[in-house]
Amino acid sequence: MATWSSRGLRGSALEEYINHTNETYRANGLALIQKVPTPITPMEIDQKTRHITLAFFEQKSTVDYIGAVQGIPVCFDAKECHETTFPLQNIHAHQMEFMEEWQKQDGIAFFLIYFTGEDLFYYLTFEEALGFWNRSMQGGRKSFRMDELNKRFFFRAEQALFVPYLEKIQLDLKLRED
Repeated sequence: MATWSSRGLRGSALEEYINHTNETYRANGLALIQKVPTPITPMEIDQKTRHITLAFFEQKSTVDYIGAVQGIPVCFDAKECHETTFPLQNIHAHQMEFMEEWQKQDGIAFFLIYFTGEDLFYYLTFEEALGFWNRSMQGGRKSFRMDELNKRFFFRAEQALFVPYLEKIQLDLKLRED
């Protein structure tokens, strides 16, 4: 069983950026995307501050965000990577299974990866992730490099806190039609 305190605040800045972006999209009527809470069981609570100091995850979470963009169901998971190579161990089998089922329901599933050292975001389509996943399952590389990725899906944050991923969803949809 994984403990909540073992992961620290990893990814919290990325999550804040995405939450700010989602709120901006909601306020402008462009999308309604919500953070999926991870169910936990508190084990220790600091009596003075009433903060949870130790907890266990109740179940495996699926993805970080679920919602709709102009009537299209969307789910995605946000990942940070400090190198230019992304280890596939950061993606879990249950996430891939959930995303595959989501897409079978005519939804869009993707990973939003933030390459922190490059200060660059990448919209990893489920299909592209599945290709890397299958390669690793067949004995190939257990990671992928930035130079293997589709250049059209890289982007930078705007206005310091805005992660404009809707443009990449549009590109994803266009490429699916072609």
